[in-house]
Amino acid sequence: MTPARPEPSHAVTVVGIGADGWAGLPDISRTELRQADVLLGGPRQLDLLPVECRGERITWPSPLRPAVAGLLADHAGRRIAVLASGDPMFYGIGRALAEETTGLRVLPHPSSVSYATARLGWPLEDVEVVTLVGRPAARLAAALHDGRRLLVLSADATTPGEVAALLRDRGYGPSRMRVLEQLGGDRERTTGECTADDWPVTHPPGDPLNVVAVDCRRSADGLRLGAVPGLPDEAYEHDGQLTKRHVRAATLGVLAPAPGELLWDIGGGSGSIAVEWMRTHPSCRAVTVERDPVRADRIARNAERLGVPGLRVVTGSAPDALTGLPFPDAVFVGGGLTAPGLLDACWEALPGGGRLVANTVTLESEALLADARRRFGGELVRLAVAHAVPVGGFTGWRQAMPVTQWAAQKTLNPRPGDDR
Repeated sequence: MTPARPEPSHAVTVVGIGADGWAGLPDISRTELRQADVLLGGPRQLDLLPVECRGERITWPSPLRPAVAGLLADHAGRRIAVLASGDPMFYGIGRALAEETTGLRVLPHPSSVSYATARLGWPLEDVEVVTLVGRPAARLAAALHDGRRLLVLSADATTPGEVAALLRDRGYGPSRMRVLEQLGGDRERTTGECTADDWPVTHPPGDPLNVVAVDCRRSADGLRLGAVPGLPDEAYEHDGQLTKRHVRAATLGVLAPAPGELLWDIGGGSGSIAVEWMRTHPSCRAVTVERDPVRADRIARNAERLGVPGLRVVTGSAPDALTGLPFPDAVFVGGGLTAPGLLDACWEALPGGGRLVANTVTLESEALLADARRRFGGELVRLAVAHAVPVGGFTGWRQAMPVTQWAAQKTLNPRPGDDR
């Protein structure tokens, strides 16, 4: 019989622990914690360990992420065990540790999401998870769709109230809510179900360790927002500077956002292109550049209301305002095309495979796009939209101003020094 291969030695082990504490840990996790020279974790997690865990106990500082590398370096050569809530690789410290050390060993515990779906009888694959731990509550707005089920990872005891307020404000007051506290522990509790409209009256803040379950229901007068680009124009606060719905949908189709990509939206106006780029996937990022400070503030409000508060708004004129920005994967120019050197600066900033799309309604800018096509290639398209309107007692077509669009993709030759 071949002898079992010995387990490799791991300098850092991350141990998932639940609200049931030491009693809920398997033997392998207990052994690791007993043998550790250093025990890293939050105060609540460290307090769950018995005295037989003799390692030096160190509480995570705040902010946590910048301190990870230094703490690991300070204790190099010692056996380190890191405590994490539930599954360390699900919105947990495991990600940061994996980025800082090789050979990380992870001993997971059931996550709060697994416990919650088990208690609710909700199939996990049909549930969307949104974390508000260290993130603004406005992120939740992008996940609101009638009939969907959400689990919200709470930052503290005030999060359920914030969730209820956001649901009411976004037209989802009839949504059914429950709060599940201390999941897996002996103090586990689930609140009775009620609507977001009723929440402030019946539910004062409870336990800070909680998950909010939301069964989304849109109110009769709530604005319906779909999952693809081309949101209704009335979803935006604007002063007329807005890429209209049908042109916006066509523009996002050519920009072709993919997970993790970054967009430069130049001449942001109301921010609609950047907002809908970010709504396509939670990992999509965008920077919008707008020279008018009033419009820049309006863009930030639109981004928050529509669920992408992470949109970065730069107040300034391009191309000067582009200096120092992270390199984009795609660029949209909706305004300022006649600024000297703008198109060249945008093209130069793109990596191989990057896309540049520019829209205009003026003859002067159209000439610039024709020249850009001659130099860089791509496609020129004219987009024309007409709306049916009353004409006396009949109906006729009212033509909107046609939009000339240039779209080009850079060849896959990388920029000098581009290591992406």
